[in-house]
Amino acid sequence: MADRGEKLRSSTESRRSLENARKDLIGILGELEKIGLATRANLHLRAYTRLRKAKFCFKKKHAFFAAVLTMLFIRYAKDGLMPTRREKCIIDMPSSVHQVFRPPQDCSMCLGIQQVDKVTKIDPALFELRYAYSGQPVVVTDATTNWTAPKVFSFAFFKSLYEGQEADCQFFPYKTEFKSLREVFNMSTSRALQLAGTKPWYIGWSNCDGEIGATLREHYDIPYFLPDTAETEKTDWIFMGSSGYGAHMHVDDVKHPSWQAQLKGEKLWILEPPRECHYTCNRMTVTVEPGEIIVLDTNRWYHQTRIVSEEVSITIGAEYD
Repeated sequence: MADRGEKLRSSTESRRSLENARKDLIGILGELEKIGLATRANLHLRAYTRLRKAKFCFKKKHAFFAAVLTMLFIRYAKDGLMPTRREKCIIDMPSSVHQVFRPPQDCSMCLGIQQVDKVTKIDPALFELRYAYSGQPVVVTDATTNWTAPKVFSFAFFKSLYEGQEADCQFFPYKTEFKSLREVFNMSTSRALQLAGTKPWYIGWSNCDGEIGATLREHYDIPYFLPDTAETEKTDWIFMGSSGYGAHMHVDDVKHPSWQAQLKGEKLWILEPPRECHYTCNRMTVTVEPGEIIVLDTNRWYHQTRIVSEEVSITIGAEYD
């Protein structure tokens, strides 16, 4: 009799757990509908859970994983559908999902680092030893001295360069209404120059057009401090925008470290170590000024940027291996 009573109590507790899981899932789906993201699949699942109230047959582990995945989707949607830099995929997964499955990082990459160094006239061999592949961020202050890009690159320059071109690489609208690079270059001149009363903006894109890439490289060189054995990716990354705006806190999904040259304006970088290193490594900030280049492994360091100058900020960069 005691065994029978124990089994009955266990069965009752199990049914209660499943009922609670069912209610949690329905609640989550309700949140999805509130923010306008109730896809047909979500509606089907809602209908299924309602029809099967009496015989809800999700196992506990199934309900748990369904709840986790749905919560990740909600978080992704509320973050404003912000893309991270990565190659085009058949199915573009949310950055939140990528972060869940990221391999753990070795915290020696950031252990003991108190600040982002600013260096000048650094020898490539020393740069390779200290910074190139160690994960330690650095700003090189004299790397664009002979470049013409700071004088040539502007909104008008890029507009003329891409006019009539079909840009088929990645475009990052961030918190703007723009859906393509073409829409960006159709904005008014007053807004492009962020004159008083105009709406601020911040966007980024990658260039994979060979002819345009060749034109861009007429105005900048491979940074002198990179090791002789390093190869720079041919894909240029360009970011441009108004004072007070920038990229949200994120980590990239790229293959190599990268450099980013601040051609115009000033940009504040906020760096956070990988999640597993929060208690052993430091959060750091650094302001990159015109003519300086920041070198950072954006695949390991979480980073956020904000333009702190009054003028429009323009940066260009690339990965290196």
